[in-house]
Amino acid sequence: MTSTATEIVHLVDRHPQLTGEEMLASLVPPPQFLDATFASYRVDDAYPSQQEAKEELELFASGAQPAKRGGLFSRRPKLPEIKPGVYLDGGFGVGKTHLLASIYHAVPARRKYFGSFIEYTALVGALGYKNTVELLRGSALLCIDEFELDDPGDTMVMTRLLGELVASGTRLAATSNTPPNALGEGRFAAQDFLREIHAMSDSFRTIRIDGVDFRQRSLDGHAAVLTEPAYGEALSSVAGSVSDDGFDDLVAHLARVHPSRYIRLIEGVDVVGLRGVRQLTDQSEALRFVAFVDRVYDAQLPIRATGIPLDDVFGAEMLSGGYRKKYLRAISRLVASTHS
Repeated sequence: MTSTATEIVHLVDRHPQLTGEEMLASLVPPPQFLDATFASYRVDDAYPSQQEAKEELELFASGAQPAKRGGLFSRRPKLPEIKPGVYLDGGFGVGKTHLLASIYHAVPARRKYFGSFIEYTALVGALGYKNTVELLRGSALLCIDEFELDDPGDTMVMTRLLGELVASGTRLAATSNTPPNALGEGRFAAQDFLREIHAMSDSFRTIRIDGVDFRQRSLDGHAAVLTEPAYGEALSSVAGSVSDDGFDDLVAHLARVHPSRYIRLIEGVDVVGLRGVRQLTDQSEALRFVAFVDRVYDAQLPIRATGIPLDDVFGAEMLSGGYRKKYLRAISRLVASTHS
């Protein structure tokens, strides 16, 4: 008779280290997008902009650019808009990361990189600005997922970095998140992005992608929450490695680990277990938890939790504040992860 072998680990006991070289080597699409292609992108026919974006990005990846259409009284089409970068503007869950990874895979180059905004800023922090420029200079493509617009210092560093890389011939593709159908907020994402990277705004062609969050299409919209007995059974039924941590303990531990190393916290783990989830009231704790959720979601790890539902982990005040977009994205990912 074969028994299920479950290894219990505690993330709070892990103190991972990550060198700059390891950071650079890790700049590839996350596991669920390692095989992403334009052909596998699921277009929602209710939103024509998705098909249009897919076609434009295929041209961008091939090195071509779509021509601007002429105006109403134009006698001939305008010349093609040749820009080194594209910015995918749209709500979370509409497939921007899939399309970004598709660009990465479609560009036939050896030196190309794919990472989140925080991974690039962490690279600068680990290696220094000058060394980072030298390592990335001359690369064919830089994909930046979830470009953050709320930290002026980091945004200025990234804008300067991208400017130097474009000058060396690097092409850029970036996304950022905005909540869909939220009082028109999504319509201003592109303007926010271009304003914040004003020195680089002329380098980007904006491509709008409308739609609803695909993670919510088949879910009831709420994170699954377990009783203590059900939680124990869920973890013990896993044939592999599961983490088991108190929510407060993990939140406190995240403050002692740089966000760039969160991926190492969950290395080798098959399921993440959290006991006693409560609503977060401290902004710094909440933002660190968002960064942790991003890494868990990228690794496609299921989450099992007790306490309050994880979609209630951010209070109303946080959801109406300046980091609203980050929290809504995290909620979307938490709901999906508790149902996987």
